[in-house]
Amino acid sequence: MNFEPYPFEKLSELLADIQPSKDYKPAVLTIGEPQFETPLFIQESLCQSANLLNKYPKSAGEEILKNAQIEFVKKRFDISLKPTQIIPTFGTREVLFNFPQFLLHDVKEPVMAYTNPFYQIYEGAARASRASVIHLNLTKANGFKPYINDARLKEANLVILNFPNNPTASTMSLQELGEWVKLALKYDFVLMNDECYSELYIDKKPPSLLEASLHVNNDSFKNVLVINSISKRSSAPGLRSGFIAGDEAILKEYMLYRTYVGAAVPLPLQVAAATAWSDEEHVEKARVIYKKNLELASEILHVEKSEATFYVWLEVKDELEFTRGLYGRKNVKVLPGSFLGREGMGRAYVRIALVEDNEKTKEVLKRISDFIKEVN
Repeated sequence: MNFEPYPFEKLSELLADIQPSKDYKPAVLTIGEPQFETPLFIQESLCQSANLLNKYPKSAGEEILKNAQIEFVKKRFDISLKPTQIIPTFGTREVLFNFPQFLLHDVKEPVMAYTNPFYQIYEGAARASRASVIHLNLTKANGFKPYINDARLKEANLVILNFPNNPTASTMSLQELGEWVKLALKYDFVLMNDECYSELYIDKKPPSLLEASLHVNNDSFKNVLVINSISKRSSAPGLRSGFIAGDEAILKEYMLYRTYVGAAVPLPLQVAAATAWSDEEHVEKARVIYKKNLELASEILHVEKSEATFYVWLEVKDELEFTRGLYGRKNVKVLPGSFLGREGMGRAYVRIALVEDNEKTKEVLKRISDFIKEVN
């Protein structure tokens, strides 16, 4: 299999010959990893469950975790899922990679469509599945929302959306998502929304594709799936807790496949994850920090404030030169948008991940602002 190097490998290559300024402390704004301590009550739950390491976890997930996730979906989206409509997973990265291989295995000439720029696992999964790719290009002209091309979507077997979006921070309305559900039914493709940033909203709660499915009277979630994760909402990427939910007919077969994958979550992690999924107070506290960070970015960089995620999709003249210059002069690392896209998507943009506390974020944003003034 021929996989592209990961964006962070490309970044290391791009910056390899640059000696960063010693006038500033290093600032890394490249990866979407919250730089906050995992809340203490989650850590305590993990420690108190360490005795469960002597047992094999179920591939299907333990009831304590599945019930917590079902309750999360009920509280957040007012949707009552049956146990057969959700599967706890080992984070969501493994799902994004192995689900397409499961779904497309018996398709003679599989076709995947996904948003572009993108989380690179989508591309890796397409290559591992031998799938041809349709890029759903996100541009400034279309508001960073995927354009619907019926003629091409007729070919698709699997379509992956990602809203709230990484890297552009764009969101889609209930009505817009509903149109995609209609297309999935009309052309009989499986539609998945990667909703890992659904809980990092500023004021207005982003809708789920499951809500959109009900909105257009697809009450059984036929052809519709969502994935979600605890990593961002709880500052706990190391817990590796996610889920896939929706069409129970698809999930029944996928669950059988998963018994062979070996991606069962260790029991102490499941207990701690259930504790985290069941609590909203710690998430509210994190939202306050991210909201302030995005407000600071709007004020200091003069950009439109993101409605969700913790990203700033900053337009620049040349994203590669901007990234090199910013690192060299201000000791700040950002990610060139072109490393996240294909067919020219992401050019003239850099992604900035605001995952630090407000004080550090403000100081680093001022460095970026000063750099922009110096080079313009």
